[in-house]
Amino acid sequence: MAHVPADPAARRGQRRGRAPPFAARRGRGGGVVSARAGRGGPVTYAVLVLAVLVSSFPFYWTVVAASRSNADLAKVPPSLLPGPNLIPNFEAVLEEADIGKALLNSLVVSGSITVGTVLCCTLAGFAFAKLRFRGRGALLALTVGTMMIPPQLGVIPLFMLIAELGWVNRLQSVILPGLVSAFGVFFMRQFLVQALPDELIEAARVDGASTARIFWSIVVPVARPGMAVLGLLTFMSAWNDFFWPVVALSSQEPTVQVALRQLGGGYVHDQSVVMAGTLLGTLPVLLVFGLLGRQIVGGIMQGAVKG
Repeated sequence: MAHVPADPAARRGQRRGRAPPFAARRGRGGGVVSARAGRGGPVTYAVLVLAVLVSSFPFYWTVVAASRSNADLAKVPPSLLPGPNLIPNFEAVLEEADIGKALLNSLVVSGSITVGTVLCCTLAGFAFAKLRFRGRGALLALTVGTMMIPPQLGVIPLFMLIAELGWVNRLQSVILPGLVSAFGVFFMRQFLVQALPDELIEAARVDGASTARIFWSIVVPVARPGMAVLGLLTFMSAWNDFFWPVVALSSQEPTVQVALRQLGGGYVHDQSVVMAGTLLGTLPVLLVFGLLGRQIVGGIMQGAVKG
């Protein structure tokens, strides 16, 4: 005998062919799942608001410091409200450093490294995750093992190499060494192992698709959330990189991080000008995050909830 729900809304839903309301559904253990189970209480929202305030305060303080004078920043306690000196500080940044050229160079370097890393690491991750070839495990272990080597150990031989090629003080000396990363290969491999079913690849091979066609038509659409996450992490890493660009480039061909070290010079270090330059250098990263935000959330949540 069929069970008739006691809830009138549930009976109306059954007559119309719809599922009963969320409050009348039963969980896997047989208990009724309450509609309130998916909602957070006041304590949850208070904790989230506090986390947002704490995490956003450094950026807010950057805006405040960039809009104040150096004397205002030296006061105790310092002012927590923006001041009137934002535009003059921006003008001082443009006078002390070629920040426009530095922004353009950083966009070229970071964009090239991001595109190259996402493409190459997705290809390598697909090969390690779904293709069968001799030595696959050893190559993956060797790739992951390179992550334990400090990058500072390779600075001298890498600089000798770019000097032999005549690339000193050229952007390709910063772009080419960062086109592939061991972390990116491992990240995309782990993502594709979970997100890409083997049956989908086998069906494509039965239809006569080549490996290249499978990659572009099947792997890339499935891997798009993971590629967005890797792209953002790579862009931020390349944008904020200081150590290698300051070795390979000069003040005539700087990136943003190299140009920022020229700010605020003099007998008294002008922190407000430095913070204004830092604010200018942070805006492109925020723009990239805004453009890739939805894909990034989807990549992080991929596989976290299973139906």
